Amino acid sequence: MLKPSISALAAALVLSAAVAACSSAPDAGRDDRAAGGVHGAAQLADLHRAAVADPLRPADEVARDAFRHPDQMLAFARLEPGDKIADIRPGAGYFTRLFARVVGEEGKVYAFVPNRTAERENPGADALAAAYPNVSRVNGDLNTMSFPEPLDVIWMSQEYHDFHIPAFNTDVATMNRAIYAALKPGGYFIVIDHAGRPGTGHSEVQTLHRIEGASLRAEIEAAGFVFDGESTALANAADDRTVNVFDAAIRGRTDQFVYRFRKPA
Repeated sequence: MLKPSISALAAALVLSAAVAACSSAPDAGRDDRAAGGVHGAAQLADLHRAAVADPLRPADEVARDAFRHPDQMLAFARLEPGDKIADIRPGAGYFTRLFARVVGEEGKVYAFVPNRTAERENPGADALAAAYPNVSRVNGDLNTMSFPEPLDVIWMSQEYHDFHIPAFNTDVATMNRAIYAALKPGGYFIVIDHAGRPGTGHSEVQTLHRIEGASLRAEIEAAGFVFDGESTALANAADDRTVNVFDAAIRGRTDQFVYRFRKPA
């Protein structure tokens, strides 16, 4: 059982358990589930709001909600009860906690920590697993990442650009193919990252920690994904995209793109 929370969250989790019983086979693609109309939009909206209200969320993370729009991100990811999702480099767990509440007891959240950063990041992932029984830490090489079961969603927030930095020793094209293989047919790969200026490609991933959206999109589509939509919820026209994302003048408020890619059924 997930740890006790506020009444709204408890009610939402009861609803989660009820609708999960109607889900299709565990290996069914997301397209099949959507066609079945298992979860209504209003029900999902309630679950997403309840996840945001989770009392286990640290105060400093809640304070960032005005800039990170977690309810909109959950809706964009089309995350549902029973889903299996991987959070790539979850860090302190801002999104991991939200995912754990939405997918419920029938779902699973894999907190994936790359081998390169495992010594530093494993304790954080283990703390998330201790707080949420449906969260498990997974370590591995980014080039060959795999999971115990096919996934509905793979989530990567503000991390993709880093994997172009030589120190990560990652072949991004190979990584994208591994992500493709890990998803169910119809599964989603959601990417959030700091926007770079047109024409910069991935030339500023180390200096500014930014990547051009068009360049990223082309790389992911080359792995076989279909571009399935974008959200402008994290866009910021006041960011001219010429300064490092850690600069105090823009940190936490950078212009970010949010892309959804789909593995064809």
